[in-house]
Amino acid sequence: MPSADSDEKADRLLRDVGATVVAAGASAAASYAAYSYLNSQAAHARQIIPHRTDNAPNGDGVYLPDGQGPIPYTRGMDVDLHLGVYGDSTAAGLGVDTAEETPGVQLVRNLVRETGKTVRYSNKAIVGATSKGLAAQIDASLIAKSRPDVAVILIGANDVTAVNRVRASARRLGQAVQLLVDAGAKVVVGTCPDLGVITAIPQPLRWVIRQYSLRLATAQRSAVRGHGGRGVPLADVLAKEFLARPEHMFSTDNYHPSAAGYALAASILLPEVLDAVGEWGGPLPNPPEVSEVAESRRLVNRLRRLLPSAFAR
Repeated sequence: MPSADSDEKADRLLRDVGATVVAAGASAAASYAAYSYLNSQAAHARQIIPHRTDNAPNGDGVYLPDGQGPIPYTRGMDVDLHLGVYGDSTAAGLGVDTAEETPGVQLVRNLVRETGKTVRYSNKAIVGATSKGLAAQIDASLIAKSRPDVAVILIGANDVTAVNRVRASARRLGQAVQLLVDAGAKVVVGTCPDLGVITAIPQPLRWVIRQYSLRLATAQRSAVRGHGGRGVPLADVLAKEFLARPEHMFSTDNYHPSAAGYALAASILLPEVLDAVGEWGGPLPNPPEVSEVAESRRLVNRLRRLLPSAFAR
């Protein structure tokens, strides 16, 4: 015959199990509600940010120290350097009207100006590409015997919006860097930008996307280093300017950079590119790990300012 003590233990166990079931149900309901809300915000963001199917302006060719270019490249033409660009729509320069405004052409113009060299420029980036398509871009250029002396890769934003896994995306980038390094190229990678600067994306989805993009950028930088490339943390430097002057730094689609935004990105990449080809004197710039402006605009910090009593201890 069961004792009173055992009955009490059984009652307590049933209460604990019941409480656990209720808590689990509440947690599941909350998770589903949050998931549904984020999905609705994502749908809203897709309506605000248009899906681009057009191509970026093409600036491929040879650029001369006297300012001429682009001159169509023909096999056997005498050039000092070949700069190749790979990646997504940002690498291609989508969002601007002329080739001169794209990041690659602005970068090559600066490279020619700084070195006095004749530089061939070729852009293999594809609008909408993720890290899954990088190897194909590189393979195509190598098969065509179009190996660059220095390669610039800009990739990551589409991996975030496609919700590709961070580690897998970074690993694919590292493998792409290795392909170029094995072919004899120096590689500079602009890591994933901070997508939290895109104010057309509503909160809290923007906060989630920001955390995802920064995690990806960190993983990318490690993978790039591990395969012999040079990582440039674009999020750390671009976020401040894009948050301060969005009307100036974004193109009319409110998603891709404007000519000014691309100019800033090119200026950040230039020191690493110059150093990679032995044309940079002195130490390289060392930007902060996280922009102070971007950090101050984190959702939790904004709530702390708006509702100080809720965070008081």
